[in-house]
Amino acid sequence: MAETPSAFWIASGYDLLDRADDGRLLPGGDFIRAYLSRPEMLPPPEACAAERGLHADLLQQPLRAVPAAELAALADADARENYAIFLRFRDHLLQAGSVEAAYVALFRPDAPPVPALFIDHLAAAILRDLLDGSRDAFRLRAAELFFRVQKATTQEGRILLADEETVEMLAAGGGFGSLGALVAQAGTALRSVDMDILTKENAAEYWGRSDRHDFVLDFGFTRPGQDAFARVIELWVERLTGAAVQVQPVQTIRDERWVWHVGLDVTASGIMNALYEGQSVEEDRLRQILALFRLEFRDPSLMLPRVAGRPVYLGLAMDGQGRVRMKPQNLVINLPLNSGS
Repeated sequence: MAETPSAFWIASGYDLLDRADDGRLLPGGDFIRAYLSRPEMLPPPEACAAERGLHADLLQQPLRAVPAAELAALADADARENYAIFLRFRDHLLQAGSVEAAYVALFRPDAPPVPALFIDHLAAAILRDLLDGSRDAFRLRAAELFFRVQKATTQEGRILLADEETVEMLAAGGGFGSLGALVAQAGTALRSVDMDILTKENAAEYWGRSDRHDFVLDFGFTRPGQDAFARVIELWVERLTGAAVQVQPVQTIRDERWVWHVGLDVTASGIMNALYEGQSVEEDRLRQILALFRLEFRDPSLMLPRVAGRPVYLGLAMDGQGRVRMKPQNLVINLPLNSGS
């Protein structure tokens, strides 16, 4: 029997979060404590007594203050740095008041520097909540692009996205079965990779395999993956900005009044900027664009007055190595939102 649609992405820590009256996610002791169980935070056998004691104490009291002198007492420099990063991130989470507010605040000029891994983890927790109870496996798989790097391959007009970490893990084991070309085209020396393309027929298996991230997403135009991705963008933008939007995949941008665009990754931003400025872009570079979308605000008054009522074009691309690393924060910080809205 397939697992119920309520159970997926256990690693996001969603079940450890509390909820405010307005529905926002609240990070408490249990959520913070989970970070202490990460491999880089576990004291190694050679750790000093001060490091072992600090780790054990924080497991019991994950929200307690840690004086600078206590950190300085750790013998290992890497341990001191790891704990400083963890504590900075912890304090940022608690001061922000919610996971959503903490995520948005990480992209302000005065934000504390934190590892990309922590940013991706917050995105996963937010999306886990947004998609709670969803019975659409395509939306859940498309949402993985927001917090996990993908490997892309294009064959005869078909675009396939596979989780990069899973591809590398399966490749290291070798001796499995299908889609070896997916990785071979990405430039990795592998024997074979065993991954399934998500279809209507196997979609019910997603929940039981969600933390394995081993489904390949068909992301071509008119395919379910692009439409599912558009629906997730709508949920994401409304939760983090308060603006309701409508998003649809498009094949090309044919708009003489093109006034605003957002690249969903570094590569797409560069290509779209060049096109917007009327520069010539080589065909090989254009082929790196995997998908384009048209975003429209349901309430144009929330937009900057000079672009109110006009569509915003979105682009997603792969880099020269076939990697797709989405920057979902661009859908928060780069939309033409009226500062007074």
